[in-house]
Amino acid sequence: MSWLGDFDDDDDDFDESRIRVRPNPKANRPRTKRRPAHADAQIARVLGVDRGRYTVMVGEDTDEERTVIASRARELRGMAIVTGDRARVVGDTSGDEGTLARIVGIEERSTLLRRSADDTDNVERVIVANADQMLVVVAAADPEPRERLVDRYLVAALDAGITPLLVITKTDLSDPTDFLKHFAGIENLQVFRSATGDVPIEEIGRALIGKTTVLVGHSGVGKSTLVNVLVPGARRATGHVNEVTGRGRHTSSSTVSLRYESAEGRGWAIDTPGVRSFGLGHVNPENILRAFRDLDELADECPRGCTHLADADDCALNEAAAAGTLSEAGVARLDSLHRLLASFEERAKQQP
Repeated sequence: MSWLGDFDDDDDDFDESRIRVRPNPKANRPRTKRRPAHADAQIARVLGVDRGRYTVMVGEDTDEERTVIASRARELRGMAIVTGDRARVVGDTSGDEGTLARIVGIEERSTLLRRSADDTDNVERVIVANADQMLVVVAAADPEPRERLVDRYLVAALDAGITPLLVITKTDLSDPTDFLKHFAGIENLQVFRSATGDVPIEEIGRALIGKTTVLVGHSGVGKSTLVNVLVPGARRATGHVNEVTGRGRHTSSSTVSLRYESAEGRGWAIDTPGVRSFGLGHVNPENILRAFRDLDELADECPRGCTHLADADDCALNEAAAAGTLSEAGVARLDSLHRLLASFEERAKQQP
């Protein structure tokens, strides 16, 4: 006897023709959340972004190297794709006029340089990805150099794991020696001096070889001028400083990656728009002291949990300043540190 019981093969209750199926007027396949693997995707360097279109380089350093215009896939709509990213690209990657490829993924980033509107703003703006170095461009005069802005650049670089470099432009207008004393305690900070008609191209260029270097600086310091000298044909717009306000005019409106080439080798220089402020709302406060390496070593003598604020009890930094054992530059750097830490202390109080 079958455990199925009595079964009639001709029973109409099991007739498939009686099953009701919802009509599909478009005759297309039902949607699925599964996405294609894109195993044929090519890796490309993102060179620039312009109104939803991405200029990418496919086949970098090969005989088939070419630039391609691409859009982003729908599933990447919520992801920031920035200059320096290593993107996975599919579609028409020939680079022919009128063709459009598609970015379907982003490779893991080694570094990510970010900034916020101010120190109390947790909303970050991604500047570049995968940079090895940050070349901070500062003018010796016109506009006057700002130590605290440079301190912020250094904090952002070290927080991101990026090596900072410093170039002083317009040294023919003013001697930057006193300004550079502010950074005397920073270990292994490479500094270049540049004057009108006397730009150390070869020296700066050697530092760029084999690296991806992002250039940052206050508006009007000569950053785009430096880029045009390093990369002939870059044609980055340049401006002047307002004689009344002393402020530079924003000339570079976009971030773009440019190839540096010389007889000794090649590298990438990423030019960014000039900024007058550099918020650090995204930075972990514990990493701020790392940018002040001379003070960081002295802070080892502080009690556990020391805030290093100006009113902190038994802080070795404050005690050294009071005892006069810090140099004049060290006292100035301690003041910068106090201001940064105070900003983060205020942010912490505002958070629920």
